[in-house]
Amino acid sequence: MIIFTVVGSFWLEVFLKVGVLKQFKRMVKSIAPVAFLFIAWDKYAISHGHWFFDKDQILGIYGPWCIPLEEYLFFLVVPIAAFMTIEAVRMVKKDWKV
Repeated sequence: MIIFTVVGSFWLEVFLKVGVLKQFKRMVKSIAPVAFLFIAWDKYAISHGHWFFDKDQILGIYGPWCIPLEEYLFFLVVPIAAFMTIEAVRMVKKDWKV
């Protein structure tokens, strides 16, 4: 699903030149706090048995707090894709405000 998200949105960076990837500091400031909270929530939920990740559905690469790589990528890729989509709409519809 992460690959589909990248394919579905990151072309906007190349063809419409939305410039989201050039705004690294802005992305970090907006994504990092929220991602940290959700990753901490994942850690809590996993450690208390509230949920788990099916070993047949993940690559088996784990990051800090024994959270699968896919979960970290989700909290990075999906917000970037959303930013790209919003910026693409702004480019196409100049009078559109968020």
